[in-house]
Amino acid sequence: MKKYIFISILFLLFANVVLANNNQIVDSKLDSVETIVPYELEHNMDSVLKTWLVQKMSFGDCQKGTGTVLLPDSVYIECLQKLPHEMEMSFNAPVRSSINFYAQKPGQVEYLLGMGHQYYFPIFENALSAHNIPLELKYLPVIESALNAKAVSRVGAAGLWQFMVGTGRSYKLEINSLVDERMDPLKSTTAAAKYLKDLYSIYKDWYLVIAAYNCGPGNVNKAIYRSGGKRNYWDIYPYLPRETRGYVPIFIAANYIMNYYEQHNICPRSTTFPLATDTVMIDKRMHLKQISEVLHIPIDELRMLNPQYRRDLIPGNIKPYALVLPFGKVNSFIENTDTILAYKAEELISQQAVAKLAEYDYSTATYHKVRSGDTLSGIAQKYHVSVASLKRLNKLSGTTIRIGQRLRVRM
Repeated sequence: MKKYIFISILFLLFANVVLANNNQIVDSKLDSVETIVPYELEHNMDSVLKTWLVQKMSFGDCQKGTGTVLLPDSVYIECLQKLPHEMEMSFNAPVRSSINFYAQKPGQVEYLLGMGHQYYFPIFENALSAHNIPLELKYLPVIESALNAKAVSRVGAAGLWQFMVGTGRSYKLEINSLVDERMDPLKSTTAAAKYLKDLYSIYKDWYLVIAAYNCGPGNVNKAIYRSGGKRNYWDIYPYLPRETRGYVPIFIAANYIMNYYEQHNICPRSTTFPLATDTVMIDKRMHLKQISEVLHIPIDELRMLNPQYRRDLIPGNIKPYALVLPFGKVNSFIENTDTILAYKAEELISQQAVAKLAEYDYSTATYHKVRSGDTLSGIAQKYHVSVASLKRLNKLSGTTIRIGQRLRVRM
């Protein structure tokens, strides 16, 4: 008798999943597949709590419970159905596991909610709307970079949208030793919207689009061919690269957690970061430290607002560049421009200083030779990677390194 009761319960649970509406695909064939969380997402999620900005954030009026909350499938399905979405929000075992991944990282999700809703998501929505692209795609940078504009992957992709150098340049982003517009929130988002629209003109399916965004059109085309010509993401799922198999499920999960966080005892953080800003064009060579020290703006704040300047230097003598300042600081900047330009000029913006800064492009390097005085954390900072990534790539159990040692800094 117990056996039949158990079978009946399983049938009811399965029926509850399959009876989702037409906008909800539930595929039981995926129940036994491996749960895949993209490496860069896990790394970036674990890094956000170490950023300078976290110290500037606090909890608002949200009533936060205690403990991790994981919910039944029926709740996840109902919530996904209620989202106002153009893209289909499928549910299956990989999606469930991805939702639970976020639910078990409340601190990181609280940061993402705070920075997303208060600063980045409006930027993304404006660009996506301008190109008639579903607004659900504003959550792609949550997966790509954990909303870290300075993020650089192990293969050299950079910025909120994680453009590779070639793709970035093909969408008119300036990339050189001093300026990297892949890290510019406005310009990179416009480029990403154009790229997504171009991919949609090829695939006519948004899941295939974001799969191609992750692994490249070539790999998606191979998966379509190996599947016998099928053009549905879940049909080509087994033929995609391993990390891309985890990409769409984690994207659906991001849409879920960014909207239903309260059900998981998660509260958005509020930030004192200057959400209102002004922009001024700079036509002189200028260093962010000059601006910081003369106008009394924290240097980390200026770097956060202007992440595209790789060495803190604005090469305005070449052509005008935009400088983003906290709201109300533009008048002070204009009044003190001469003072700013003269402040520590020899130290910060002389040709010799600039040449020293630009002599090597650390964001694309693959190896580093250890010199006297080097530390693992210092090397990680120089190449915009994590200590954990360096240890993993070089099979280090600790942080001890030796002079002359050749360290791999990215794949």
